[in-house]
Amino acid sequence: MTLSGRDISELLAVNGLHPSRALGQNFVTDPNTVRRIARLAGVREGDRVVEIGAGLGSLTLALAETGASVTAIEVDRGIVPVLRGVVEPHGVRVIEADARTIDWPTVLGDERWTLVANLPYNVATPLVADLLDDVPQIDRMLVMVQREVGERLAAAPGDEAYGAVSVKVAYWARAEVVGRVPRTVFLPKPNVESVLVRIERRIVPAVAADVDPEWLFAVVRAGFAHRRKMLRGALAGVATVEQLEAAGVAPTARAEELDVEAWGRIAREAAARG
Repeated sequence: MTLSGRDISELLAVNGLHPSRALGQNFVTDPNTVRRIARLAGVREGDRVVEIGAGLGSLTLALAETGASVTAIEVDRGIVPVLRGVVEPHGVRVIEADARTIDWPTVLGDERWTLVANLPYNVATPLVADLLDDVPQIDRMLVMVQREVGERLAAAPGDEAYGAVSVKVAYWARAEVVGRVPRTVFLPKPNVESVLVRIERRIVPAVAADVDPEWLFAVVRAGFAHRRKMLRGALAGVATVEQLEAAGVAPTARAEELDVEAWGRIAREAAARG
């Protein structure tokens, strides 16, 4: 059982609640959509799933229907009691916390997890990046985000949306946009399009362990800070023309042309000869 639009409207009305614009709350009102999200996330019986921003529990129930062990995280203290009443009878663990500051090792332990989330625009990119950097227990993610954000997370070299965060995601994982979600299934209806992005963590990062990731990402940010410039200019003070050539990268190339492996070679050369 999941929640219909009528169910969600009644829960809000009975409990005197309203979707929070500050928290970017847009509740999914279509049972077919939440079941589709659970399916695209590859959630199966016995899996451990953590959901960020569970809201009133519509997606949470769809995840629980699969037989997975579900932990739902919700920051809105007004909604948490309602969420508990909806999903705890179905065996879901509810935690009131901010996903940006939560103690993930305490919540997840040493087990492997799948993360599923409907993420608001203002937190989606930094949250996904932080989870990839700092929470290795999460093997897979299926996130619903604004279309522009999703395209950026999954972009490849040469794509218009390709940027520093695309390289960050590619370092840790493989990502792809696996579906679109119409505005009509949300309450309230957002002004933006949403997409579903599947992110699967690599067994090992895309760049060899002899390259410090913090240094690598600093080099990447420097390159994309002046993305219209050729790399010999964009990376001035970070990597020399000789270092770019030693890395097998043309000094006349631009940041959006390079894959994560090329960035790794630049970072290695710049660190070794710097």
